[in-house]
Amino acid sequence: MAGQARSEQYEELARQLSAVGAVKRDLGRILPPDCPAGSAGVLALLGRHGDLRMSALSELLAVDMSVTSRHAAHLAERGWVDRSPDPADKRSRILRLTPEGEATLLDLSRRSADLMAERLSDWTDEEVGQLIRLMTRLRASFGDCRSASHRPPGPPSVPVRESSTRTPAEAT
Repeated sequence: MAGQARSEQYEELARQLSAVGAVKRDLGRILPPDCPAGSAGVLALLGRHGDLRMSALSELLAVDMSVTSRHAAHLAERGWVDRSPDPADKRSRILRLTPEGEATLLDLSRRSADLMAERLSDWTDEEVGQLIRLMTRLRASFGDCRSASHRPPGPPSVPVRESSTRTPAEAT
């Protein structure tokens, strides 16, 4: 019977994780019209990891290089990222946040934090911390590849605190 109870727990956990889509949709609604969730995710990763090669960014996003290229082009058109040749491989590009991109990232982070503060106003600091720890552990259990080991050699861009870089797109 214990095995069945545990199975039911996992089924309920799967249902609850599916419902996280509602949280992601609310977070997506606060994004500016010119910054879709994919672009917000790229900004967040650049803010967290510093300058990234397109291939490393593609791996972190877990998407095809063509998708990464579209995101990079969108961000470059807005002046939020610089795309420069990789000194080690001129065929590759390195993405770097511009000052405008850093400002946009800070704005997105503020919007996300404000929404979370509003929606979780009846949660204690301890409860929020426990949720963060458990979600971090859950992501690690599923082999989340978003680590700092993807930073290219060379000087990093101005880092943004990890806690301030969480955006709706990172919930994916």
